[in-house]
Amino acid sequence: MQVDEATVKRIARLARIRITEDEAKGLEAEISGILNWVEQLDEVDVEGVEPMTRVVPIRLKMREDIVADGEIADDVTKNAPLSEDHFYVVPKVVE
Repeated sequence: MQVDEATVKRIARLARIRITEDEAKGLEAEISGILNWVEQLDEVDVEGVEPMTRVVPIRLKMREDIVADGEIADDVTKNAPLSEDHFYVVPKVVE
């Protein structure tokens, strides 16, 4: 896939990166090369290959999903400038 200079400039603008004309011409070849390499991955036959998150299958340890407040609400809010009923009090920001 070939990327033209206008596309490179658009990508740079969207990424909020300032590039010069010379840099745009250089990036044109680099981005096209990267996209050509990615296109090669389409040639790989992955039929029947299960998606995986790591090379070695690992089963994560499971624990019960118990909701608890930690019973330390006083300690958590004690350094707040202002708190009420174990909640932080902040100024209103929406009218």
